[in-house]
Amino acid sequence: MPNTITRTKPKQSPWLAYYQPNYRAKLRLFCFPYAGGSALVFNKWQDTLPPFVEVCPVQLPGRGNRLDAPAFTDMDPLVKAAAAALLPYFDMPFAFFGHSMGASISFELARLLRREGRRLPVHLYISGRRAPHILRSDPPLHALPEDELLHELRELNGTPKEVLEHPELMQMMIPLLRADFSVAETYTCKPEAPLNMPISVFGGLADKEIERADLEAWRDYSTASFKLRMLPGDHFFLNTSQSMLLRLLSSELNSLIPNNRHSAPDGVPLVKDFSIQFRIA
Repeated sequence: MPNTITRTKPKQSPWLAYYQPNYRAKLRLFCFPYAGGSALVFNKWQDTLPPFVEVCPVQLPGRGNRLDAPAFTDMDPLVKAAAAALLPYFDMPFAFFGHSMGASISFELARLLRREGRRLPVHLYISGRRAPHILRSDPPLHALPEDELLHELRELNGTPKEVLEHPELMQMMIPLLRADFSVAETYTCKPEAPLNMPISVFGGLADKEIERADLEAWRDYSTASFKLRMLPGDHFFLNTSQSMLLRLLSSELNSLIPNNRHSAPDGVPLVKDFSIQFRIA
């Protein structure tokens, strides 16, 4: 009988919602959501990205299928827990994609893996997040009284009106919102050497929270190549310009595995995420 190679899949983790093993995969793409979001936003990416990519949507505690798990309020323990849970999936080449808060999580996870001498991602995709040393000028939201927090959410124009007007849903979501705001707003980047991996950054042309220069500053965090791409849309261009984003990602992923060419179709449907959405940079 001819020799065959069988790749053993680790037991599926609650950290990976909507994960579907892809036995043709040569690279895993771990996708980290924005504050208040869930893995649902990445649910259909597997259908569009190149067939050699195995999409791994990361589900943080406190949302989706993990409502009973307490949400983290601090970046360091969150990243350590994610590293421990996802380590069995780092047995083949992999890359990280993160949007907004998720970009900071993926960046810190890459640095933690380096400190521990682990296998590193081959590429880091940063979306809708200013460089770590550029601090927010707005006052923090995570400790605001509830009425003020709701007012700020309305002003930020990132939460659907039907959600804001649903008191029971908001009462369920406010603790998660506070926890995620705390992760994003209390995060500080400790000085370390730049990463020796390519970094690609995506930004929204109409994002009023993050300037292009804030995105360009990610260049200092890599000793390898750097790219910045600006897409139509505000902070949530991840959803409104998703077809364009996925085509760009497909092109970049093809360059990582050059013998596996694949073009994304033009008519990519938008992924609808029914979790809370709000601006947090």
